[in-house]
Amino acid sequence: MRVIAGSAKGHKLKAPKGLDTRPTTDKIKESLFNIIAGDLYDCAFLDLFSGTGAIGIEALSRGAKKAVFIDKSSICKKIIEENLIHTKLNHLGVVYQCSVNAGLDFLKQKNERFDIIFMDPPYAQDIIDETIIKIADYGLLNDSGYIIIEHSSEKPISNLYKFQLWKEKNYKTTTMTFLKLLEDQI
Repeated sequence: MRVIAGSAKGHKLKAPKGLDTRPTTDKIKESLFNIIAGDLYDCAFLDLFSGTGAIGIEALSRGAKKAVFIDKSSICKKIIEENLIHTKLNHLGVVYQCSVNAGLDFLKQKNERFDIIFMDPPYAQDIIDETIIKIADYGLLNDSGYIIIEHSSEKPISNLYKFQLWKEKNYKTTTMTFLKLLEDQI
């Protein structure tokens, strides 16, 4: 696993041993960043269920002004911090070790808002609906921003809550779903 483009291009990233994380493949990551390339410069990026931090680090490498990483694992927190230092992007990233729910509560208290929110929750857990409801209700997404959800192709997202489907890209077993706020929510 490596950074594909930008200031940290080619840097290899650490990943925890075992199967507790599912790093996004380079092929999917490259396709994703081709889609969002025009929106990255100077954006505020939130990486939920961060794992190795590869997606948020790629965003920083390509020009995001800041990235916030949330993962409940202490091992993942340590690895994300090491990856940020290794890529020399640590001054642009903040890592929180907590559940995504607790992290979203904390970000609401800090009045944080993001241009792009990426989430890659564990496929076996049904927490997408709960997470997007909190994002909308807490006002964590800028009006022109969007959410990207990496999820199993076998489990389409059915409850869009206050969002509309903007784009969807399928990669065999993985789907990337892009959501924007409904016009009446802006």
